[in-house]
Amino acid sequence: MKLASQEIAFGQRTLVMGIVNVTPDSFSGDGTGGDVARAVAQGRAMVADGADWLDIGGESTRPGAVAISRQEEINRVCPVVAALAREVPAPLSVDTRWAEVASAALSAGAHLVNDVSGLTNDPALAGVVARAGVPVVLQHMRGTPDTMQSLAHYEDVVEQVRTALAGCLAAAVSAGIERGQCLVDPGIGFAKLTPHNLELLRRLGELRELGAPILIGVSRKRFIGEVLGVEANDRLEGTAAAVALAIAGGADVVRVHDVRAMARVARMSDAIVRGWAP
Repeated sequence: MKLASQEIAFGQRTLVMGIVNVTPDSFSGDGTGGDVARAVAQGRAMVADGADWLDIGGESTRPGAVAISRQEEINRVCPVVAALAREVPAPLSVDTRWAEVASAALSAGAHLVNDVSGLTNDPALAGVVARAGVPVVLQHMRGTPDTMQSLAHYEDVVEQVRTALAGCLAAAVSAGIERGQCLVDPGIGFAKLTPHNLELLRRLGELRELGAPILIGVSRKRFIGEVLGVEANDRLEGTAAAVALAIAGGADVVRVHDVRAMARVARMSDAIVRGWAP
């Protein structure tokens, strides 16, 4: 997968994506709001702890979240992207559903776009990605963050998610995005209830037939809390179990809050699944 000044190789080991939330209302309690210095320090620490890239988001997409203005999202994201682009060697992705925000973030120094809607929210976003020639994460979601949980109805969640992601990939290619620049994400917790999330993780290998690298975001999510009966700040072990089993199921990238611990989980899982390497 090509970036401006480097390439990302998949298959040799699992890559760790560190989450930098520049929102005041993150479900996990780690949002930095408008504190740019705090967000940059968080990003630097994540890279030091083993993050292969950083994902910077300025709009909460937790269930029930209400959308903010594009300008507010730009104001939150771009100063952090610009500062981190100067200070860390890791690639930066912007977590956004909007073309205007993605364009501003790419101009500020971002290298990838991570769209929770799989390019279905804003018709102009695919064109921004295609013209920039950057990679894109296509995530499965139904509706919008404030409506998605009411749409969590499936006959076969894995098959329906796989079919939807295949459609997202086809639409991306039709818009001029190179097939090899696309990752897929089944969208754990997005328009899905706990049984759906567990089934997707149990059968994750079925998404390999899409022929694209798989990104998984399970970190601290509600389904872990429902299984274990714990709050968001007490889900480290549940996250570790989900990350390890996602890697065993074929995940190429894991998106996490607790980078140091999950980088170790990924390395140990890779030693078992892919064969040990120093």
